[in-house]
Amino acid sequence: MGRLLYELGRIDEKTRVANERGSSKAGKSSFSWAWELDGTVEERERGITMDIALQSLSTPQRQVTILDAPGHKDFIPNMISGAAQADCALLVVDAITGEFEAGFDRGGQTREHLLLVRSLGVSQVIVAVNKLDQVNWDPSRFEEICGLLRAFLVQSGFPSSKTSFVPVSAMLGVNLVNCTGADALVLSKWYKGPTLVDLLDKLEPPTREIASPLRLPISNVFKGQSSGTGVTGRICGGVVQVGERLRVLPGDESAIVRLIDVEEQSVPWAAAGTNATLYLTSIDPNHLNIGSVLCPPSDIVPLATVFTARIIVFDIQLPITTGASIELFHHSRDVPATISKLIATLDRASGVVTKKNPRVLTKGISAEVEISLRAGTPSSPALSARPIPLEPFSVNKDMGRILVRRGGETISAGKPISLIAVKVLNTLPGIVLDVIS
Repeated sequence: MGRLLYELGRIDEKTRVANERGSSKAGKSSFSWAWELDGTVEERERGITMDIALQSLSTPQRQVTILDAPGHKDFIPNMISGAAQADCALLVVDAITGEFEAGFDRGGQTREHLLLVRSLGVSQVIVAVNKLDQVNWDPSRFEEICGLLRAFLVQSGFPSSKTSFVPVSAMLGVNLVNCTGADALVLSKWYKGPTLVDLLDKLEPPTREIASPLRLPISNVFKGQSSGTGVTGRICGGVVQVGERLRVLPGDESAIVRLIDVEEQSVPWAAAGTNATLYLTSIDPNHLNIGSVLCPPSDIVPLATVFTARIIVFDIQLPITTGASIELFHHSRDVPATISKLIATLDRASGVVTKKNPRVLTKGISAEVEISLRAGTPSSPALSARPIPLEPFSVNKDMGRILVRRGGETISAGKPISLIAVKVLNTLPGIVLDVIS
């Protein structure tokens, strides 16, 4: 991504030279391009992406916001936070023999990342087969990787019509923006297809929930220099305007939108699908947390502690049983929870119930389950847990997707169907009713 931004003029020569010198001095000269997006001291020292970095680029027909997500398995929660904000995926794989296999074999991060983004609603994916220069631009290696990934993508639910493959060498800058020059001679003999930018230019923006009430899950909170407290996130529904008062849930607080930034430009409003930064006033920053949701006081998001969901179980070794302790992920929030009831197994194609009250759920099964949040320990009563802002998938697709992890492994993904234990809040702050439906 660093090299692509440079080729498109988004990184100036002064910054490129500074990154090159700094990475060489740190003994990591091969990471010089990555330093543009890996900006923290720890990321640069360790040579890995740890948090989500935002950048933007323009193609002839598209304005693209990049969410550079971690690939390392230790930072999957951060990757989920980024993937939950994405419309499309750009998967970069290493063509070097052994490297691709390490990511693609069972338990590898290539497989998990594809399952995660598909489960979070992403259907368009571009696969950039990188470092082909390290295998002498071997077309058979490119086709081998494409063949393996193509089958897995279809199996994971990606439509073949929305899947593209492109051979590149990021370090040499080959086939990112163009396929010319001495370094591209061998590739150009057998590859006549589009460049990476050509494929980015053809991505289709999904339908936006503009007519829905405003829903903005907070992915980051920071102190603005002179404009109040800043929060960032992707708007999942509706429109937000400067001067508007918003409710912050969970909690009884509200705030006023002082400024809105999109792509580092100040704008009067922003709509669903936009990654925006809002500067808020009239609120104590302590009441703004990652995972909280901003919404209109007149149409607030429900807060749930128990809900039913339709899930698909991934390729797991240990089956899921009633009472299983899990970690529930919803946008940038992850909370302890329990699979409190196995309601039914379902036919994956039709959704028809095949068995009620199953004893266990094994790999590949589609099922309806009840999930109860807990307060940090399995012995805590479900209703003592703090509720999370959640909506059924039928109400808002972006607010109605969840991921389930256990023991550092993503075991299932799903969609909330109905909310059982809900906190119904009055439009006036401070009035809260517990309702069990």
